[in-house]
Amino acid sequence: MAEDTIAAIATPLGEGGLAVIRVSGSRALAIADACFVPRGRSAPQLSQAASHTVHFGRILRDAEVVDEVLVTVLRAPRTYTREDTIEVSCHGGLLPAKLVLDTLLAHGARLAHPGEFTKRAFLNGRLDLTQAEAVADVIHARTELALTAAQEQLAGKLSRRVNQLRDDLLHILAHVEAHIDFPDEDIAPDTRAALHDRLARGQAFLDQLLHSADEGQLLRRGLRAAIVGRPNAGKSSLLNQLLGRDRAIVSPIPGTTRDTIEETANIRGLPVVFVDTAGWRTAQDEIEQEGVRRARESAARAELVLLVVDNGEPLSPAETAALAEFAARKRIVVRNKSDRPPRLELPAGTAGPVVAISCLTGAGIETLKDAIKELVWAGEIRAEMLEVMINARHQAALRRAREAAARAQAALDADLTLELVAVDLRAAVNAVGEIVGQTATEDLLDTIFSQFCIGK
Repeated sequence: MAEDTIAAIATPLGEGGLAVIRVSGSRALAIADACFVPRGRSAPQLSQAASHTVHFGRILRDAEVVDEVLVTVLRAPRTYTREDTIEVSCHGGLLPAKLVLDTLLAHGARLAHPGEFTKRAFLNGRLDLTQAEAVADVIHARTELALTAAQEQLAGKLSRRVNQLRDDLLHILAHVEAHIDFPDEDIAPDTRAALHDRLARGQAFLDQLLHSADEGQLLRRGLRAAIVGRPNAGKSSLLNQLLGRDRAIVSPIPGTTRDTIEETANIRGLPVVFVDTAGWRTAQDEIEQEGVRRARESAARAELVLLVVDNGEPLSPAETAALAEFAARKRIVVRNKSDRPPRLELPAGTAGPVVAISCLTGAGIETLKDAIKELVWAGEIRAEMLEVMINARHQAALRRAREAAARAQAALDADLTLELVAVDLRAAVNAVGEIVGQTATEDLLDTIFSQFCIGK
């Protein structure tokens, strides 16, 4: 890999003021020299320039000017990848960026794979695997809380805790293996008790990390909330109120919404993907029938259901059935049109929160936002909680480590052979090491970095 120099456009494609092309590898400066002509009599070639300097000039291809650019020279190891790197800032727009990239590729660079710059940063020891994943989380963050959690992970807060856990498990393993090397010496009762206590503390810490899994995934990918109900209950109006803008068409004509509409809103710091659905009724045509089918499918896949009912109308049989259908789910009954005289009576013992709102006046919308947040994340979101928001991959590895540590403790307590204890302890150490990349396989790395965008 050290002889392979990669290049890619690092900014979003499309029209803009600037575009940035990143080049990283041992031949980055030589490739830049081959196509960059500095402006100014005393301007040096890029291969002679000092690190962390910016140079004005032109990119040439076949003696023709491609674009006027600024080139930043970044010498190893003080770069993102710990390799020699240049970053070319050219005029924004798809064509100028593409032509500059094509010129760099023509002079010996290779088009980077998705996430390859960050993968090199990991392989060269600048980032561990959790920090590398945090780079993608920073890019995709949709709320300030999600961004804060990603930045804490990028700063190494999670890595330090995971590495401390791995070191503790390694010390226990080393102690056990030392006794395996001297089979004639039994473990003293107090030593066995000390090992038991250290294993118990390790398991408790594993449980603490696992406890943050649901919250971490919620901040990263958001919560899906389906807005369901009969026609003209105010579902589309509710979506518009929650988004703070007119996204869905609102009409007194029943059956206006035929397909699902998805939009993300920041609800008390949490990203929530609201899905507006077609009204549940006997469909009037094939298109509406398909809309109702999609509405039911969205409700089945959602993690939260907002059942919108009309405060000014009696409960319909379909709404009564829906109340029973979603009784065991995370559900909020939204009594819309609370500005109208009430004619709605909910069945006694209706489970879950019931919030009265008026999409016409906006009354109750803030209360509904509070209810959504409390239903999916009870209590205050504290700063220290954001330091260890694990993702699904971390969760799977920690669960394997937790199970292996529990087996090791059970074997130790049952006075089984220490070889069995060591096998499970080693499995726990490897599972924890997988989180930060100490024991990661090439297939795992390919899977993780393939989810990144090209240029990062």
